[in-house]
Amino acid sequence: MTDLSDDLKKLREHIDQLDEQIQSLISERARLAEEVARTKQANGDDVFYRAEREAQVLRNVMQRNQGPLSNEEMARLFREIMSACLALERIMNIAFLGPEGTFTQAAALKHFGHSVQTLPLATIGDVFREVESGTASYGVVPVENSIEGVINHTLDEFMTSSLSICGEVELRIHHHLLSKSAGISDIRKVYSHRQSLAQCRKWLDSHLTDVEQVDVSSNAEAARLASADSASAAIAGESAADIYELDYLAKNIEDHPENTTRFLVVGRRVTPPSGKDKTSMLVYTRNRPGALYDMLEPFARHDISMSRIESRPSRQGMWNYAFFIDIEGHIDDSNVSQAIRELDETASMVKVLGSYPRAVL
Repeated sequence: MTDLSDDLKKLREHIDQLDEQIQSLISERARLAEEVARTKQANGDDVFYRAEREAQVLRNVMQRNQGPLSNEEMARLFREIMSACLALERIMNIAFLGPEGTFTQAAALKHFGHSVQTLPLATIGDVFREVESGTASYGVVPVENSIEGVINHTLDEFMTSSLSICGEVELRIHHHLLSKSAGISDIRKVYSHRQSLAQCRKWLDSHLTDVEQVDVSSNAEAARLASADSASAAIAGESAADIYELDYLAKNIEDHPENTTRFLVVGRRVTPPSGKDKTSMLVYTRNRPGALYDMLEPFARHDISMSRIESRPSRQGMWNYAFFIDIEGHIDDSNVSQAIRELDETASMVKVLGSYPRAVL
């Protein structure tokens, strides 16, 4: 017992020494961040958050990681350090589709870290308007789910917005059945957003066959409603459970464990290349034979990979469509810029929505 106690004591002393070194290095990094801020101000540079720079730092963290922590866990630690250091320069206000406790808020904190202020808003349009007005530094909105598909309201906002896409976040979605009730047998009503209800359809059919399902505006709103009625439950995430003090009746009830939602970060500034980027655009085509082929052909010829294409009514005439396209590469890349120039010659209009770093975490 004595030998074991001595070994533990030595290990803990070593950990204490390392903690002291780590804390000292973090403080030194924070002082350098303050110096960066002073240098920027002296040169008239008011851009404090650099999406491309943060993406490069996190990629380097993951590349040099040798374990035993995973790449993702190590990058999350550095994300929080960078977030705290950036807050010494300026605390950013991040708008998101609210209320508090939504997956969109979780995506915002995953991307920016917890040293920002988050601003919950009622609609996706409100998020765009708050960023356009300058009230919010950036906004985070959902754009697509791997199971249920695209979020049309987000795509529609890009048709008229002047904002640029400057980042993306991919969030693995885990749904939990939350309630004040002591057990599933007491539940008479389940609240959730319609997409979450759809993503948990099989589980609900198996476990809550005769229970009423109520579609509400968000999972956080579902949690709020469930917190006031012990005979009801909500399908929501961990944040909502914490905020509304709900118990877990069942965890991870989504039908597909790989269920992932992609979010976009929108802002007023163009993002320089980070080395691993995407470009999103909105393309209006003329209603004629071969229009779709003419739209896609420049990307194939310039060896550009397309990762997504979605169509929406263009609102510029019956049966005319706009296409939302994601491609690999940055608008400053020669092959990307050339392909877009060629596309502009055949399309009715090409609107580049932004070039931005691919999701790191």
